[in-house]
Amino acid sequence: MIKQAVILCAGLGTRLRPYTDTMPKVMIPILKKPLLEWHIEHYKKHGVTEFFINLHYLPEVIKNHFGDGTKWGVKITYVFEPVILGTAGGVKNFEDWLDDAFYVNWGDTFSLVNYTKTSEFFFSHPDAIGIVRVGRIGYRLDVDLLELDEVGRIIKIHIKPHERPIENPYSLRGSMIFKKRILSYIPPKGTYYEIGKELLPDIITKGEKFYGYECEEYSKGIDTIEKWKEVEQYLKDNGYQA
Repeated sequence: MIKQAVILCAGLGTRLRPYTDTMPKVMIPILKKPLLEWHIEHYKKHGVTEFFINLHYLPEVIKNHFGDGTKWGVKITYVFEPVILGTAGGVKNFEDWLDDAFYVNWGDTFSLVNYTKTSEFFFSHPDAIGIVRVGRIGYRLDVDLLELDEVGRIIKIHIKPHERPIENPYSLRGSMIFKKRILSYIPPKGTYYEIGKELLPDIITKGEKFYGYECEEYSKGIDTIEKWKEVEQYLKDNGYQA
């Protein structure tokens, strides 16, 4: 069982203003409960007891709410980034504390993914240095697209914009699992580095096996007020109470 999760929380949330004038975007209330709290409670249902959270914008709002995690029966370790380090750079912060396998997720993506099934998929692929949840997507110019081979390995990442249509493309949907050795491909701590645009293309080029995992559970990135309201409506429609 995987017991650790890195949740990336350093973003500014500019498209969620004015709400993010006084709080980080991971603290926006979803049915009156902060988005980050949904993450912690949901991961805990699947056996995660230790969380690692990177901070940048209004860090005290997060730390004052969650403290060391005792209230939720978990342990939380924070690292403050004076300058945002990107998604992979944010994970690298926690290298000294991480187990051989751990979850990684974007803090601004609401998720009801079954992480137990995600970890079962990961452990069924012993050659994997990591996995990421993916979804089929029609050809679009405005998102990064993935190509998978016949066994589900990611074989190429097409960074937007695209010059030609891509056959049977997929998109990244967060909810990753990394083996710790993937961190050796990330530059030293304090270096800006991105998972999708830099880390994954690098390890794939070097022959590492990174798999896409398809599942149907609900998740949605919340980077606009409209998407925030869509998530709340979905929860209300499916019996979740405010």
